[in-house]
Amino acid sequence: MIIGKIWRSFRAQMNKLANFFWTADPIAQMQYEYDQSVEQLKSGKEGLAQYRALVERVQRQVTTDTKHISQLEGRVKAYLQAGDRDTAARFALELQKAKNELAENQAQLQMHEKAYENNLIKIRNATKKVGEIRDKMHKYDAELKMSRAEAELAELAGTFNFDITSDLGQIEQVLQDQINLNRGKARVAADLSGEGVEQIEREAAAETAMATDALRQFELDMGLISPQTVNVGPEEKDLGPSQKVTETR
Repeated sequence: MIIGKIWRSFRAQMNKLANFFWTADPIAQMQYEYDQSVEQLKSGKEGLAQYRALVERVQRQVTTDTKHISQLEGRVKAYLQAGDRDTAARFALELQKAKNELAENQAQLQMHEKAYENNLIKIRNATKKVGEIRDKMHKYDAELKMSRAEAELAELAGTFNFDITSDLGQIEQVLQDQINLNRGKARVAADLSGEGVEQIEREAAAETAMATDALRQFELDMGLISPQTVNVGPEEKDLGPSQKVTETR
């Protein structure tokens, strides 16, 4: 009983292993079965060819027996016409044996011909079936590859989920952060490019004012202008009462 249980357990494990290899690559398994069928068909064709050779040999024997009978019949007739009945009787006995052999060979030929035709039909049918298996194998192989590609594409389409919780979403967020950082740096650089402009403009204005003061001081020193007119613009100069009266007149 224990040995029987161990044997059944072993067979179950072997069956499990066989099923694994059987389903791991069904196209390869089908290819193996197809190759086995082709080999068997090849052996069948070789056997059929050998059997046909036997049929041809029997056919030649029948043909030979027919010619031999025809010759014996001619000899029997010839010796009868010659009045030699003893010789004619001897050839007549040989003719009888030849006819019996011919009948036997004809029966054998008919049987072999029938067997050959039956085997030929089986081989033709097997060849057709093997061709159908080959076509199905190619069809299933193409369909299996297409279905696998469709499954992979479907899985890939599901992977291309740019949700923030997914890896691609996180990668996209990192890229976006880097883009924003680069843009921020560019904006800061642009803003900093105007830093100090107002200071430079104020310094230029101060220098201009200092230059104007220096020029007026030079004019004062040289007597070109009086201190009273230093701070009076051309449009604000007062000509005095006498000059106004003179101009009125």
